[in-house]
Order: sequence, then structure tokens, then C-alpha cells
Amino acid sequence: MSKRAALFAIPVVLLATATWQSPAWLGFPLWRLPDALSVATGMAAKLACSGRFISGLDEARIIEDLASYSALNRRIELDFADNRASARLFGMAPASATWRPGIGCSLDIGDLATLDRLVAPGRAAGHATSALPWPRGDLTGDVEPAIQAVAESILQQDNAAGLETRALLMVRGGGIVAEAYADRFGAETPLLGWSMGKSVTAIMVGRMQHLGRLPADERTFDEGPLFPAWAGDDRRAIRLVDMLQMTSGLNWDETYAPGSDSTRILFQVASASDIAMLSTPAHRPGAHFYYSSGTTNLLARFVHDRLGGAQAQIDFFARELLEPLGMRHTYFEPDPSGVFVGSSYIYATARDWARLGLLMLNRGGFAGDTLLAPDWVDRAIAPNGSSNDPRYGYQFWLNAGGDALRWAALPADAYAMMGNRSQVVMVVPSADAVLVRLGWSSGRYPMEENFARLLQAGQLGSE
Repeated sequence: MSKRAALFAIPVVLLATATWQSPAWLGFPLWRLPDALSVATGMAAKLACSGRFISGLDEARIIEDLASYSALNRRIELDFADNRASARLFGMAPASATWRPGIGCSLDIGDLATLDRLVAPGRAAGHATSALPWPRGDLTGDVEPAIQAVAESILQQDNAAGLETRALLMVRGGGIVAEAYADRFGAETPLLGWSMGKSVTAIMVGRMQHLGRLPADERTFDEGPLFPAWAGDDRRAIRLVDMLQMTSGLNWDETYAPGSDSTRILFQVASASDIAMLSTPAHRPGAHFYYSSGTTNLLARFVHDRLGGAQAQIDFFARELLEPLGMRHTYFEPDPSGVFVGSSYIYATARDWARLGLLMLNRGGFAGDTLLAPDWVDRAIAPNGSSNDPRYGYQFWLNAGGDALRWAALPADAYAMMGNRSQVVMVVPSADAVLVRLGWSSGRYPMEENFARLLQAGQLGSE
């Protein structure tokens, strides 16, 4: 890259790299420019790798998805070779990510020996069950015409408005009653859930408890500090339930600006949990709710360590959740150190996301099996004990529990997995329903209104 081009690039970066939640026109100080470049290319390499090798997206679609975060990303240079995606911005800040079949994509940062040794869980046995009825298999019955018509109408309206809805699905009475997909997406397209992974991380904890791999009650976990590094300070008082409810009290910066905690763990470092491991207390455990990707990645680290390492973690997830739930198109991706990025990196089809919702709707039961203790599910969807926002359970957003409903148009008992770009799995026990929306909306998405329409269509159809 020439000196003249580099001098041109710097003001362009400063003007165009507006961050996801930045309140200012720039969003970061000048000294954060190296972080801005590194975040841009790290995000591009990671999302391009997973988008290409998991979701089957073409380069044009990947670039447009990246550009929804910053128009500058249209200038990112992508290269795909073998199982790797590489990215540069104006020839600077090179980054790459590697696809490991059956495992997922991880950034090429630090010592990758652990990742290279991983053996992907077998998926052949799962394919043998695909001819079974949903949810155990993939055979779906007839959709309910009235609900299907509403789903198709929502999808069409969303995409006419540029909202990029890619999958919309409704489950009622244990079966799929409506299912709609945008062009080039379908029932076998795994899509990124972003922070819906937080809920899946909690479900892994619940599954470990049900199998006796952890004490049965996370509220009275008394085996000492959650991590040895916390033994000598106030963090030893943080309970497992505090982590699950995002009330650990630990300092964390969840803003998505260059150099923030959240962008570093996702796009710049080898371990998504190391930064959070160093967090210091800001509040008494259990007293203050603060949404933190760092907390979830500590939970993922806790699960990884208790199970016995990266391979054991992958095997457990496949054996104890994917296989019994019939989830044949799901990837929980590890960071470069081998620990699942519990906060953010799960790709799954709309039907697989719906299976997770159905598991929660059935209070831990699935197709005749009990995977989670019913009382654990009850605790997972109960309000936390914080003073500032109790409407959050075990990594699930709750409608009720505070002074007002979070989603006034939806039943009070609704709760949800939610992720960036308006990824949602909404569970509504009073309607015996699960609603799934996957897409890539950069602005407000009318989730509440659209889900209310689907639920209303279901009520009319049952009268």
C-alpha cells in the first residue's frame, strides 16, 4: 500500500467506522484507530469464514452484512482459500479465520494446537433420524394455512422494508405450524444467533446439573470459588446463580466500540474469557443486573473446565444436547483457545433454534426424554433479585418481573433468547408456542408487533 493511499485511508476510517452502539459521530478517539482497523478485519474474517462455510453465503452477501455495521466494510478485501477466510482493510490489519469441518470457524490468533487436535462429533447417526417426524426428525406436517399466510406476509413486508428477515417459524402444540424463508435461505441453512448463544450456554449448565456433573442447585453452589484465580479476593463470593443471572457485579464494558471489552473478546484475542477473568468487582454479587458477554464467556469457561477441556466440551454438547434434540445443523464455535464463545457464536437452522425453544417450553422434556430438570427451567425463567432490572433469568430475557412488561403486546409469561441483528427465539407458555425470527436488521425490528400477529392468527385458528 502506498504512503498516499495510507494517508487517504486514515481519515476515511475515522469518518466511516461508526460502531454499533456509539452515541457520537466518530465513536472512538484517535488513539483507538489501530483497534478500529483490527476489529473491522477480525470481524470480517470471522463472519466471512462462518458465512461461507456454515451458512453458504456468497461474498456479496457477506460484504453487505458487514456493511450493515459500517459502510467502510464495503472496502474490506476478502479472500477465500481452502478452509480459510482472510480480510484486509486498505491493505492493513490482516486477519484470518479457519474452518474446521464439524467444529466451526475460529480466528487464527495465538497457539492453535488445541483447535487442530479437536475431533468433530459424528453427525451421521443424526442424519439417520432425519426421516422421523419433527421435532425428533425433519418431517413436518401440514402447516396451518392462516398462520402460514401471516408468516409469509410478515417475511415479504420485512424484506420490502429492507429488514433482511431470513427465517420465520412458529411452533404450536409441539409441531411447526408456519415456516417461511427468504430467497437463498431454507430449512437447512444454519444462521448466526449472536447472543442467543448465551441462553444455550445456560442450557448446557442445566444439562450438566441434571446429569449430576454439577450440584443440583446453582443457588447453593458451595464448592469454593468458581475459578481458582478468584480464591484470594472478593470474587470468591460470586455464585453460579449470579453468573447465570448477569448479576455477578463484575466490571465490564459491553459497548461495541473499538478497544472495548466486548469487541476485544470477539475479534482480537485468543481467549474470549481471559479478559473477563481479570474483571474486578463493581457491585455486590446478586444486587445489580448488567448485561455482559464477559459473564457468559466465563460461564463457558466454567463449563469447559468442569467437563475436562475442549474435546470433552464439544463431545458433551453433541452427545447431550444436539443428538437428543435432533439438531443436525448446529455449530457452537470455539475461540482460538478451544473454549466455546458462549456469548455469541452459535449457528443453527430455524428448526434447530425452535427445538431449543421447545425444550424450554416443555420444562426440560423433549420427545419423551427429560434433558433438564423441570424445577431448573422454572428457576431459569424466574426474575433475578437485582434492584435495577429483575426481568432477566438464566441468560433469558423475561417479559414480566419488573414494574412493566418488556413487550406489552405479548403475553406476560413470554421469555426469549435474543441476539444482535434481531435474532429471537420467543417462548410463550400460555400460547403453547415458540416463535423464531432470524435475519440481519441493523435498525429496529418490529418483533413484538410481528409475533403478536402470529399469536393472534394462532388463536383465531383454534377457535
